[in-house]
Amino acid sequence: MDIAPVTGPSGDAAPSHLVALSRGGDLAAFERLYRQNVNRVYALCLRISGDPVRAHDLTQDAFVRAWENLNSFRGESAFSTWVYRLAINVALADRRSEERRTSRVTAVKDLSRLESPATPGTPGTPETGIDLERAIAALPPALRTVFVLHDVEGYPHQEIANLTGQTPATARVQLHRARKLLREALNR
Repeated sequence: MDIAPVTGPSGDAAPSHLVALSRGGDLAAFERLYRQNVNRVYALCLRISGDPVRAHDLTQDAFVRAWENLNSFRGESAFSTWVYRLAINVALADRRSEERRTSRVTAVKDLSRLESPATPGTPGTPETGIDLERAIAALPPALRTVFVLHDVEGYPHQEIANLTGQTPATARVQLHRARKLLREALNR
């Protein structure tokens, strides 16, 4: 006697059932989990990295690690929450690795790089607004990470501190500085 899969509201197999199948080596089940979560994970990676190509690589890394560590998923939270947290860790580890490789601090004193380019078709005419996503991407990596984790994703300062290896006070200062740079860019 076959056991029918548990289905979610859309009629798809529920994530817990897909996780169980994936743990058993079912790649099609894991692909369904991937498709259910990839857009949200990519958006997070894009906001943290500020680079679409890098975000794509980080997204793939997060799902490869999810597949490799699927047996460590205890089911205490939703699979989507687990893979999202895994993506944060992957993106932050990548940022720390990049910082070690470059071993330099980038300060944004010239806010002109936060401005939007000229509107297509009207050379030399700046757009009347600024692309917020592009402005966030132009922030220095440490400021961008704290801004995204706090203001976009809603993480508290203590959890940001735990994720980034800094103090909550440093996270607050970086958030304040990121907001200030964004405000200045938006008021130009």
